[in-house]
Formats: sequence, C-alpha cells, structure tokens
Amino acid sequence: MSRIFAYIVHKAGVADDSAMELAAAARKLDPTASVTAIIAGTAPDLDAVSNGLRNSYGETWKINNEALGYPNAELVRQAMVKVLPAGSIVLVAHEHFGIDLAPGLSVRLNAACVSDVLAIDGLTGSTLKVVRQEFGGQISAHVNCDISGGAVITVRPGAFKPLETVAANGNVIDKSSEVGVLTAKRRYLGMVVAEAGDVDITKHSVLVSIGRGIQEKDNVAIAEELAEALGAAVSCSRPVVDAKWLEKSRQVGTSGKTVKPKVYLACGISGAFQHLAGIKGNPFLIAINKNPKAPIFQVADVGIVDDLLEFLPEFTNKVREMRSVSTK
Repeated sequence: MSRIFAYIVHKAGVADDSAMELAAAARKLDPTASVTAIIAGTAPDLDAVSNGLRNSYGETWKINNEALGYPNAELVRQAMVKVLPAGSIVLVAHEHFGIDLAPGLSVRLNAACVSDVLAIDGLTGSTLKVVRQEFGGQISAHVNCDISGGAVITVRPGAFKPLETVAANGNVIDKSSEVGVLTAKRRYLGMVVAEAGDVDITKHSVLVSIGRGIQEKDNVAIAEELAEALGAAVSCSRPVVDAKWLEKSRQVGTSGKTVKPKVYLACGISGAFQHLAGIKGNPFLIAINKNPKAPIFQVADVGIVDDLLEFLPEFTNKVREMRSVSTK
C-alpha cells in the first residue's frame, strides 16, 4: 500500500486538534500502517509541535523555512511536492487551510482529490470507498476512488474520534534541506482580530448553540433560559447571525469563532462542516433536531429527534428541578 501522510496544522507550538483525528482516519485506511505527520513553519514552534506528535505518529517530518512563518498554502504545496514520495496518500483537515491546500497539491502530485470525507468504508486494492455529503448535507454519497496514483483526502473535523495516545516515541526527521527556496505570488500582510462581544463564547465550558431551527428572533429567549439554567452561554451558527438574531461574536464556525467547550448542545443546527470546523477539543456533543437525517447526528454523542421549541423548555424545567433538589 502507498505510504500515508497527515499534514498537521499548528499554532504557537501546539498541534491543532485535527492532528489526532487525522491519525484515527489513517488507521481506517490501514490499521497496520505507520503514519507520518508533516509539519511546516519555523523554529522554535516546530520543535514543540514535533515533540507533541511523538505519541500519535510513528514519524514526523518537519520543514523549517522562514518563508513558512505564516502558513501559506501556495508555499506549503511547493515544499510538500519536493519531499513526498510518488503515490503518497495525504490526509488534511477540511478547514480553511486544508481546503486551500488540497486541490492544488493533488494536481501537483497527479493524485486523486477526495474532499470533505465523513467516513472511510474500506480499501480494496487501489479502490478507496468513502462517504461524503452533497447538496448541503441532504445526501450521503458513497464514493469509490481510484487511488493507484496516490490521493489527497480532506477529512471533516469531528468525523473521526481521536485515538487514545500511546507511547509510540516516534522519530522526528528534518526535511528542511530538501525544500530549497520557496516563492509565492501572494504574501501575508497581517492578522485582523475580530472584535470582542458582550460574551466571550471561547471561555465557556458549556455552550447552548442555536441554528436556523430556532425559527425566529423571539425564540432565542428559549435557548437563553436553558443556558442560564446550565450556567452556559448561547452561541449560534451563521444563519442566526445573518438574520441578525444574535451578534457576530456569538457565531461558531469557519467564518466565526473557534470554541473548545466540554459540552456542546447543537439546537436546530444541521451540521455543515463550516460550523463543525469551529468546534475543537471533542466535546460531548448533544444534537437536537426534528430532521432525523440531519448531518449533525453523524458526529453527535447523543442525538434527540424532536422539535426544539417544545423540547428545550421541558429540558430547562428538568435542569432547574434537578438543581433545586441538589441544593437542598
């Protein structure tokens, strides 16, 4: 079988949570394979990241280059093409950077490109069977892919549960000298930090998150009552912000904020990857949706098929009842 690699996104010396999910996805491809992580950037962050990956990856390739101080997909593609062996299978998280990196990388490698994978059904010879969603998550498509020439696969965040780490004591190999000079037609100018809102949803361990299923602005109060009972904060998906029912600072997702709660209640949220990409740390995810085929149920720990406008008030009352008993 082709060699399996995972490109790991990192920040401030810490690997993204998707690193562990990509390791789990790789095991679905081949349970016996020794997967190699690839990280790019500058020291000293690279050293910290590579040490953190030792327990999850048998080997880590690091590419230290000043041009990669900011993760530019155009430059990372150039670097990876120079170090990857022919026929490689590369896994990337289906987020901002991965969506930018993967298509062009597959072209440069002359490999198949498989995007937004939710599940891996198996590999028979050179035919990979995966599940991905189409038409806004309304259809789960089972796709057969010829990966005889290699593949670049983007994996939806949250689709694969991270494996428990073991003391693999993986090796770290410096590939910097093989990359050479990197040049790009675009360059990093600066970072624009979003304005802070009245509530910082990134600081809360429990979030009650609402989506289009809340139906109208007046119903937001139902979620706020539950959040108050739980000691939580209210967050939301993009449609709620677009409708001006909540401010932008409450939005979770690729165009909103990244959160890392312990418990996440997704209320009336379909489960598009743009929203799920903003949820890190593998929280206990409870999904409430009246559509039993909503994509959110595929990643939820607990799924409740019900009308949230009826369920949430009952749930709130039960929480208050239990709290009043516990304080007596």
